[in-house]
Parts: sequence; C-alpha cells; structure tokens
Amino acid sequence: MIWLTWRQMRVQAIPVAAAVALLLVALAITGPGIVDAAEDGAGSFLTGLSADAFKVTLYYIGIAAAYVFPLVVGAFWGAPMVARELEARTHRLAWSQSVTRTRWLAVKLLGAALVTVSVAGLLSWGVTWWAGPIERAIATGEGTGPFMVSRIEPAVFGARGLVPIGYAVLALAIGVLAGLVVRRTVAAMAVTLVLVLGVQLFVGIVVRAQLVEPEKATSSITQENLVGLMVEGASGPGDPIENVSEIRVETGRTGTWELSNVTLDADGERMRSLPAWVADCGGPPPGESAQAGARAACFDRLADEGYRQQVTWHPSSAFWTLQWRETALLLVVALGLGGLCFWRIRGDAP
Repeated sequence: MIWLTWRQMRVQAIPVAAAVALLLVALAITGPGIVDAAEDGAGSFLTGLSADAFKVTLYYIGIAAAYVFPLVVGAFWGAPMVARELEARTHRLAWSQSVTRTRWLAVKLLGAALVTVSVAGLLSWGVTWWAGPIERAIATGEGTGPFMVSRIEPAVFGARGLVPIGYAVLALAIGVLAGLVVRRTVAAMAVTLVLVLGVQLFVGIVVRAQLVEPEKATSSITQENLVGLMVEGASGPGDPIENVSEIRVETGRTGTWELSNVTLDADGERMRSLPAWVADCGGPPPGESAQAGARAACFDRLADEGYRQQVTWHPSSAFWTLQWRETALLLVVALGLGGLCFWRIRGDAP
C-alpha cells in the first residue's frame, strides 16, 4: 500500500522536490560567503550585497518559494490524491480488497504528510539559514536597498522558521478534503488554490497579530519624530486642505512589526481625522522658509490641545513565540480537516 501510494504520488512529488533541491544547492553555495561577509563587515555588508543581483534575486526567490510551496502541495499533491481515484472509480477496486477505506486513506495521507514535512522543512531551514545574517543586520537598523523588511513583518514571516511547514501540512489536508467533496480533480485543484491562498492571507493579516499581546507606547508629536502626514481635499498646489487623515511618527525601534501608528486626542480617543491646520506641521524644516514659524506653532498647538501618538508593535523578540503559536494553530486545523476526511470517506458509497 505504501509503495502504491508513492508510485501514484511520485509524478507530482519528484519535480517539486527537484526544484527545492536546486534552490538549496544555490543557497548552500552562496550562503557561506554571506556569513563571512557579515562577520567581516558587520551590518555594512548589506550595502555591498545589494549590488549583487544574483544574491538579491535568490533572496526573493527564497521568500516566494516558501509561500508558493503550500499552494503546490495542496493543489498538486493533496487535491488529486483522492479526487483522481474517485473520478476514475479506481477506489472501488481498492475498497473491495482486504484494505479498508480508512486504512487506504490513512496510508495515503500519512505518506504524503511525511514527504510534505520533509521537503517543507528542508526548504524553510535552507532559506532561514541563508537569510539569517541579512536579517540580523536589518534588526540592528542596518537595512538598506532591497534588504529593509525584518523577519517578523508579514511579507517575510511566512517564509521563515516553522510556519512554512504548518502551511504546507494544512494545504495538504485542504486539498484532500476538497478532492473528497468535489470528486473532480481539476475542480478540486482550483478550489484548493483559492482556499490555501485565502488561509495564507487571512492568517497573515487578521490572526497572526492576535497570537501575542503587542507592545504599546504613547508619545508627543514633535518635529523630531514626525515622519509624515496625509491630507485630504488638496488635489493640487494651492487647493484648500479639508483635513489631515493620518499622522505617522518615527519610533526609533528596529526589527519590529508595527501594527498601528494612530493619533489620540486629549481624552485618549483615536482620531479618524484631524483639523486642516495640522497640515502646517508637515511644512518645510525650520529656517528654510517663512513657513517655519507656522510649523513650530503647529507643534505647539498639537501639544496644547493634547494630541498624542500611540504606536503598537510586535518586537523582534516575539518572532519565535509567534512562529510556534501560528504553526501549532495551523497543525491543529490540519488535524481537524484530516478528521473530516475520514468522516467523509466512511460515509461515501463504494
């Protein structure tokens, strides 16, 4: 049964495993040079690395591969696994033998899960190890050029550590369940792609930030920490400004995932918009124009009226806590979907 499962899966598994192996070879060849450069040049090595087009490309390929792999697993490994058998009606032959349908599904699922965990684990380990020196430099504030995003931020987080394994296993379970429900291979593949992509987006945007209690800090808005504001109503030079919709301040923290940067009034309520006069705070720096006095007066007025800025973030130290909790959540959901697969197959007609 195990050998049969592998023979059925190898057409989809071997090309994917070969592509991952090729990427790992490239990482293994170039990785030691990055480690040595980081040790010799500290954070400044990122400046030189930014000029190496191949390594910059490899950096982004590693991120993309970790995100795409679960989609491939779900659509090309999970969805056809049972849907193809049901569509061709070959499952009847297997179920009429001594192998029960539960054992038939268990061997298929466990075999595919072992291959999935192995390949996803190697891919994630290779990409995480290779990018380690880069991300340590980013965490110290040395980020530059294409290397600006810390590993805890959403764009990179899902391609590091344990999380890619969790997504790959969950994608496999989604694919198998979709195949059992839809019973048509191509349709099940399409449904799986949509669902897996939806899970990646939903967890990354909505769930992840809630897995650990974030840190918060409230500060005054000053000329030194203001980094930008957004106005409404001014479509061109000379047009009147209706209001200021957003203010952002610099926190001075590096390697963090900023969740919010909002303005509070004197009562501690979040401001959805601010008066038009706040736009003067974004004027030229002091001494460069006649508007410098208006800018200084604007900051004084902000302080007098009690406006403050509240920033919420996850520090870099929360990276592994988030990794373990998100991975555990994904695996629990995958186990639940696996249970649904067995419940579904027991209720199917032979």
